[in-house]
Formats: sequence, structure tokens, C-alpha cells
Amino acid sequence: MRRRHFLSLLGVTGAATLIPGVSLGYVRVNLERAEDIEPLELSEAEWRERLTRDEFWILRDHGTEEPFSSPLDAETREGEYRCAGCDLLLFTSAMKYDSGTGWPSFFEHVEGHLLSQLDFSMLLPRTEYHCARCGGHQGHVFDDGPDPTGLRWCNNGLALSFHPAPTSSGA
Repeated sequence: MRRRHFLSLLGVTGAATLIPGVSLGYVRVNLERAEDIEPLELSEAEWRERLTRDEFWILRDHGTEEPFSSPLDAETREGEYRCAGCDLLLFTSAMKYDSGTGWPSFFEHVEGHLLSQLDFSMLLPRTEYHCARCGGHQGHVFDDGPDPTGLRWCNNGLALSFHPAPTSSGA
């Protein structure tokens, strides 16, 4: 890319962020780890032993699964969504909605259980979020979600494990 084309692109994207309703994927969120969460640090070999190849690619190498490939996208039962790397509760079914994007999406998260960082892998900044315990990459947050937050926490299904709520017996 020629320098002037790159500078023009920067100017256009910079100006676009000044237009109301245009965020180009960057959402400013300041997330802090809850005081009761002890960070989990494992070696690469220990992570490879604990995770499947695909889970490792997403959680440790910041990969992204294909849209509509996760059964968790269509999951509608009551329950909890936990980090596939360390089992930390990240979302509940009450926070989930169908975004139509092909990835499990949530409008809220469990406070103190996610951390964020800027991601420039697609040139324009996006907000990437991670498990606050193990640092496992979960997905990206966008500002096109439903009320009450207006946010869409777009998660890789392989980065989560679903734990259905216990069913009560009618006895």
C-alpha cells in the first residue's frame, strides 16, 4: 500500500469515528479483574494437554471459529457459560440473545470476570476480551447489541463450556 493511500485510509477511518453511530468495531470498555480471582498461569505444554487443538487455537492463539459452527449459538436452555480453559463463570443464559451473527452473543457479562485489550489484527482497532482467570481469548465486544447495555459480547463457542441449570423434579 502506498503511503498516501495509507494516510488517506487513516483520515477516512478517523473521520468516520466522529460520525454518530459509527464505531468501526471499537468499543471502549475498562474491565478489571475481581479481587477474589487468582490468575491461572500454565505453560504452553500444560495448556496443550488441557485443551483440544481447536480450543488451544482460540483461547491461546486468539483464533476465531467459523460463524454458525458452534452449537452454543443456538443454545436456549437456562444455565451458565464458563471459560473452556479454566471453568470461570463468564455469562448466564439470562444475558444471552440471538444476534444473527453466528456466534454466541451476550448483552452483559459477569462483572470482574473479563479483561479487555485493543486488537489491531484487522488494522482498525477492536476491543478483544479475555477470561480474567486464565487469560483465554473469548471474542470481541461491539456497540450494536440490544438494550439495556447496547453491547454485543461476541464469543467463540469453543472458548465456552455450557452448564445447564439443574431441572427440578415435579415430585
